Amino acid sequence: MATKNELFAAARRAMAASRSPYSKLKVGAALRTKDGKVYTGCNIETASFGLTLCAERVAVFSALASGAGKFAEIAIVSSAEEPITPCGACRQVLWEFCGDIKVSVYNRKGKHRSFRLSQLLPHPFDKF
Repeated sequence: MATKNELFAAARRAMAASRSPYSKLKVGAALRTKDGKVYTGCNIETASFGLTLCAERVAVFSALASGAGKFAEIAIVSSAEEPITPCGACRQVLWEFCGDIKVSVYNRKGKHRSFRLSQLLPHPFDKF
């Protein structure tokens, strides 16, 4: 099972693959399943900004495409000065597919904060 430091390291490695020519903000994410497998993603920007994907969603979709389920935690690392939390779209995707997981956000130097997803998305749009 990935430790906190290993999850941070996996997210940092994923950040290195970021395709962010427009924002210049590199982001990597590492999503751990309850059985310890880790799936990563990085942000991928396109000239048509609406088609851009965040690292968190890339990690979730990669895990789901691999047949994974039952998630425990996600680590998100960015090149920003301060740790940044997931955008609204990512919060919703995380809620729908991962539930109330632990979310740890880091800056490029390792400064971090941790939350439950329910703290970041207190009134989610649930499936009906």
